[in-house]
Amino acid sequence: MKKIEAIIKPFTLEAVKQELGQAGITGLTAYEVKGFGRQKGHTEMYRGTEYTVDFLPKVKLEILVHDNQLTQVLDAIVKASRTGKIGDGKIFVTNIEDVIRIRTMEHGDTAI
Repeated sequence: MKKIEAIIKPFTLEAVKQELGQAGITGLTAYEVKGFGRQKGHTEMYRGTEYTVDFLPKVKLEILVHDNQLTQVLDAIVKASRTGKIGDGKIFVTNIEDVIRIRTMEHGDTAI
């Protein structure tokens, strides 16, 4: 099993969700987060004063997949979230040792 964590731009969330649905993903967790990288921040004017906005709004997705679904899910995320501009995001993939469905006490792949 693999855990995919993807940081994407907020306006791409709906397209990513649709692509993941077509890839057979039935569940995910999404968080509203803030961060910066090479994109840095930007400045805004408010009542005549300039403010620097260091942290930009992003969405973090967490998805657990079977090993055989990994490539298809990664391709779906990239396809739907890639604009080709700085700040498109990052995807992190980690191994998961076990998953337990609390309601039924199922373990492993059947608990996804």
